[in-house]
Amino acid sequence: MPEGDTIFRAARTLHAALAGDRVTRFETALAPLARVDDQEPIAGRTIERVAAAGKHLIIDFSGGLHLRTHMRMNGSWHIYRPGERWKRPRRDMRVVIGTARFVAVGFDIPVAEFLDDRALRRQEDLRRIGPDLLGEQFDADEVLRRMTARPDAEIANVLLNQRVVAGIGNVFKSEILFLAGINPFVECAVISEADLRRVLAISRKVLRINVEHDRSDRITMNSLDRSRKLWVYGRGGEPCRRCGTPIEYRKQGTDARGTYWCPRCQSRNDG
Repeated sequence: MPEGDTIFRAARTLHAALAGDRVTRFETALAPLARVDDQEPIAGRTIERVAAAGKHLIIDFSGGLHLRTHMRMNGSWHIYRPGERWKRPRRDMRVVIGTARFVAVGFDIPVAEFLDDRALRRQEDLRRIGPDLLGEQFDADEVLRRMTARPDAEIANVLLNQRVVAGIGNVFKSEILFLAGINPFVECAVISEADLRRVLAISRKVLRINVEHDRSDRITMNSLDRSRKLWVYGRGGEPCRRCGTPIEYRKQGTDARGTYWCPRCQSRNDG
């Protein structure tokens, strides 16, 4: 699943390519978007901004119209020059937004809707989203309040809850808690405020590094060896890169998301 850094980079790339230009072409395979285009044509509008809000990507058009998309597991946006061959088959296309300079194609996007200004402000997922780790005005105190309001929740599940803090996905969940030395299965009530704040500081640093290095693969290790990118994620049964203890794996939470951790390095707060 795309995490906050991926969506942030996608929004930045789309904004650089599209913002300020007039839409010359709009296609969609999604019936709800097609109905809006029939009533209020998208072609002819100007793209004002493309921005990320956690794992949501929002394209602002002139006339107070906004396209909200969520990638879920497999969605992605590509940028092409007009006439350039797509890297994905047309059957995977969900949205095409073309200008004189570029064509943005959304592939396998499962969630997409047009919203006017009022609907955007009232959109439930956006209204209840937690502070964005990549936001310029990140409010750590508000995240801490939302964390401590869930004392019985395991910390790994809390980090995935976009209504607590926006931007962390399953890969970074395991990596951040390894870097913090905290067992992913301990409850929030057991963790000190200082440690919770440290988790947030590490989270913000990890996401920012992954935005800045601008690679499709995620990294949490500072290594020249391209095969050594992550500390624990995807390494169940392999030796910990720090202490040699076998990395453990277990499914966690109502969605049974896979969690990786080192039982020795992450003994903090586990009693």
